[in-house]
Amino acid sequence: MYQQLTLVGNLGNDPEMRYTSSGVPVTSFSLAVSKRWVGQDGQQQEKTLWFRVTAWRKLAETASQYLTKGRQVLVVGELEEPRSYTDKSGNARFSLDVTANEIRFLGRAEGSSYNSGSTPSAAVAEEGKSMSDEDIPF
Repeated sequence: MYQQLTLVGNLGNDPEMRYTSSGVPVTSFSLAVSKRWVGQDGQQQEKTLWFRVTAWRKLAETASQYLTKGRQVLVVGELEEPRSYTDKSGNARFSLDVTANEIRFLGRAEGSSYNSGSTPSAAVAEEGKSMSDEDIPF
């Protein structure tokens, strides 16, 4: 069986890259995915789910190099088994972990400017594909 999850959200923190004991790069970041709607009372409602995204190998290196807190991304990946834990206040919580197979950079990077004022098409970083500096739109 195969399952695939597609998320669009904003990074909640700068990516953290580290290496396994065998030297394989791995990058993790939190991703906030929000849903907005108008309730029966006419008031704007919002619900945010947080995911912990992990990328491996070349995808990890690309994510670490180009992503920053607040950046909007599309992540395609596999949902891992939810983990439960107890927070500092003693409340039971759970973590939704995703292993990324693909990350698309959406919107514009912080601090970048374009002569046309428009946002470039999304850059794609896929596992197994190498990207050169010319492939990155910022």
